[in-house]
Amino acid sequence: MRDHPIPAVTEPLQYRAIGVVRGEFRADSDDKSTRGQLIDADGQALECVVLGRMLTLMRRHLDMSQPHLWVVYPRCREQDHLHLQIAGIWEPSTLSRSDDTEASAPAEDTLPEGDDYFSIRGELVYTKAETADVVVKVRQQPRADGFRPLPFKLQLKGELALEHLRHFVSLDVRRKGQLLQIESSEVIAPMPTRGGKGGRGGSARRGAPSTRPVSS
Repeated sequence: MRDHPIPAVTEPLQYRAIGVVRGEFRADSDDKSTRGQLIDADGQALECVVLGRMLTLMRRHLDMSQPHLWVVYPRCREQDHLHLQIAGIWEPSTLSRSDDTEASAPAEDTLPEGDDYFSIRGELVYTKAETADVVVKVRQQPRADGFRPLPFKLQLKGELALEHLRHFVSLDVRRKGQLLQIESSEVIAPMPTRGGKGGRGGSARRGAPSTRPVSS
């Protein structure tokens, strides 16, 4: 994560849902230090949970009274309500201070894509132009212990043609308050079916992806 917090895509049908949000983390309570809210520059409160591996870093190295650029996984548990999982932080100026191998040039804590950028890759399962509603299904990579997490769906705002339903899409997305707004899109391919052929409509609905999903 020295060059960019969002890794480059390595496979055509690589699922993922990852982004960056700048804000101040406020825990719900001392007893619930992993749950809280991210408060952005506009005062918008975003519900969030801190993944375990981040706790030590936050406690030892970060000024929690200041905003930071967090690496997050988005979830949409309710309509128009964004939930974030904090998985990392993008702050080279802080994290490189103890790294003797770093060059003398000052580190930048910004990204070319800007704050509130998300990369979403998955199967388009719903689109409605009249309301600018889009739903993408994202599959997660099996864990090291063999556990296979269930797929989840992300509710987005934007316009994707109905003809691309059941296709794998790659989306550049921007957070607007509690919503994720599509800025650009690329249709990668029809989703594979059990027979290994791409399909649309009814045939794609009955098929299951035969390509092993990979998430970032």
